[in-house]
Amino acid sequence: MKSAHFPETPATVFLRKNGVSYSSHLYEYESRGGTKVSARELNVEEHAVVKTLIMEDESAKPLVVLMHGDCQVSTKELARQIGRKKVEPCKPEVANRHTGFLVGGTSPFGTKKLLSVFVEKTILDLPLIFINGGRRGYLVGIDPVVLLQLLDPVLVEVALN
Repeated sequence: MKSAHFPETPATVFLRKNGVSYSSHLYEYESRGGTKVSARELNVEEHAVVKTLIMEDESAKPLVVLMHGDCQVSTKELARQIGRKKVEPCKPEVANRHTGFLVGGTSPFGTKKLLSVFVEKTILDLPLIFINGGRRGYLVGIDPVVLLQLLDPVLVEVALN
């Protein structure tokens, strides 16, 4: 499945090592464009583009939140559901240290450190999701059940539309 045209990243190595079939999608990355840009460029619903957010709790313990591209995370509700006092986004340089990925190119697969993963429950209702492949401007299309199989996530309901 390796192609000279698609990047080899810790995420794609991880997916291949675990026998996951995925489709590769390159697009023109725009700084601060987010999932709106990737959905437009791939001609898919933004709801099916899953963003990988690196957050931390009150003791600066990092965690991964996977959320629909067209939704925000209620950090207050997330903290309540996972039994923490507070959850907030990490600073980009801190997120980079934990994951080994640049912000805008963060994948939940192949992170430098093993992090707790929390997935918005309704992501699993989608037939196919597009999630970062470990580089800015690069998404992979996978069956959302892969998230359950490989990341051992906790399912949460913390989406704000």
